[in-house]
Amino acid sequence: MTTPIYATYGRTESRSAPGKSRPYSIQVARTLNDMMKVVAIRSAVFLSEQTCPYPEEFDGNDFCATHLIGYVDNEPAACLRVRFFASFAKIERLAVRHEHRNSRLSFDIVWAGIELCRKKGYTTIYGHAQDRLVKFWSRFGAKPMGGNRKLVFSDYSYTEMLLEVEPHPDPLTLDSDPYELIRPEGEWDEPGVLENSMARPVTSPLGDRKAA
Repeated sequence: MTTPIYATYGRTESRSAPGKSRPYSIQVARTLNDMMKVVAIRSAVFLSEQTCPYPEEFDGNDFCATHLIGYVDNEPAACLRVRFFASFAKIERLAVRHEHRNSRLSFDIVWAGIELCRKKGYTTIYGHAQDRLVKFWSRFGAKPMGGNRKLVFSDYSYTEMLLEVEPHPDPLTLDSDPYELIRPEGEWDEPGVLENSMARPVTSPLGDRKAA
């Protein structure tokens, strides 16, 4: 059994304490409180630093996406949004609080997003990179798509990026254990609460009621 990347702890260098390391983790957002953390991080980065208009940053896609949150010492420090389409996934809205940008957290949360896509069976990942950040995204193997399609929004010029990845060795499919498919997002390797309910006897509470 493998440990989900979103629940593991790594190490990141602390800017305030050179030479010392601080624990960090990357987890999937699952609760309203988690979404408040995502909003707080993106508001600090995009609304405050990049002066992005609110309706352009919070574009109506947040509740149809999966979000990853990076924590440093249990403090929300980074976030990433992933949306899934028929034949590709889209990684977007990477935001890292300024005090953690000298760490590897930005790289690790992107790798976590890529692994999430691979586990769900995707091998093609699409994204929009600010022109000044194309080199950053190229470190993951992403390449400009070409085609000279002009992409400008929220006062920045963007480049369309495409990343082709190797298939996951054990992706989620219709042949997967049905209990695996109903476990919490990103924790497919750990038994979920619905499996624990198997300890109760089958009663089919509505099964004996007569139709009205």
